[in-house]
Amino acid sequence: QVQLVESGGGLVQAGGSLRLSCAASGSRFGINLMGWFRQAPGKERELVATITRHYTTNYADSVKGRFTISRDNIKNTVDLQMNSLKPEDTAGYYCTAHTYDRIYWGEGTQVTVSS
Repeated sequence: QVQLVESGGGLVQAGGSLRLSCAASGSRFGINLMGWFRQAPGKERELVATITRHYTTNYADSVKGRFTISRDNIKNTVDLQMNSLKPEDTAGYYCTAHTYDRIYWGEGTQVTVSS
């Protein structure tokens, strides 16, 4: 059983930056993919960025060039550096971790970008 704990959300003005962090614990067999999804009110959860254990990254088109995902395989952490934030980035951000047999989700952290 993997537990994910997110931190770093908050309120920021448009154009500002935030850094989200997620720490995973309890993995016995290693975590393959880690990443971040987000969900705004009334919308479906959507991909933000993912990173494999070999550091291959994937980004949603809407965040390319503004967000950077990174991970530490020793500490089992994944971070999301968010720059040039826009009001449309406002959402709950959820950390995810994939092992060989399950997908885990964190509780989420709120990011609010004011115009």
